[in-house]
Amino acid sequence: MLHGLWQFLAHWGLMSLALWVASFIFHGITFENKASLFVSALLLGLANAIVRPLFILFTLPLTLLTFGLFLLVINALMILLVASLVKGFKVSGFWTAFFASIFISIFNFFIDRLIFQGDHAMLILPSSQGVLI
Repeated sequence: MLHGLWQFLAHWGLMSLALWVASFIFHGITFENKASLFVSALLLGLANAIVRPLFILFTLPLTLLTFGLFLLVINALMILLVASLVKGFKVSGFWTAFFASIFISIFNFFIDRLIFQGDHAMLILPSSQGVLI
């Protein structure tokens, strides 16, 4: 039970970090405060877990026709959806969301590989010891 909670919090933190870094790289992404950043990260994670698979299923012929490149459009739409739901999270347009979604995906991939190795998460303790959970 606790393992799942730690993993959820770690992924939420990674998504928050990715969105925060993306807001510095892409000037069309802004957050009014930390709360809007954290809520946006939470909703983006939920949208990617619930809404995105439905979009993929409904657009499967188009995704296959474009050799999977339409998935990039779906990722951008998820960011735009969250931006429309969260007050304080602004995205200037589709192309900003498109390129930010590519950056966030790559960023999360590399950070995820550093932290989560297989099914085990490496928890860094203050005493500089790593503990497998």
